[in-house]
Amino acid sequence: MQTAYVVVTVVAALMAGFSGTVLLLRAQWIVRALTDYSVPRSWWTWLGLAKVAGAVGLVAGLFLPVIGVLAGVGLVLYFLGAAVTVARARWYAHIPFPLVYAAPVIGALALGYAA
Repeated sequence: MQTAYVVVTVVAALMAGFSGTVLLLRAQWIVRALTDYSVPRSWWTWLGLAKVAGAVGLVAGLFLPVIGVLAGVGLVLYFLGAAVTVARARWYAHIPFPLVYAAPVIGALALGYAA
């Protein structure tokens, strides 16, 4: 069980870190999406930093569990908020994308609780 927890947590951290990094680097595909969803440009850096901080928190949670739980809950709320933002923009076909990023975080939280 411990091995699964570590693997899922690292995968979740890598996914969240990737998502935050491409936002901070202003990758064209993410800029286009955020513009389509009407996310204010002034929020982009903060959103990217939140994802990167969540990724770091997940990894830190392997050593200090309370940090991992807080980071995981924050990331789940972040990605649920992203799904709501996509739905409000009426891009219904894009709703699964933030949920795909939330899934391993939820898995890490569940495995951490079970361990």
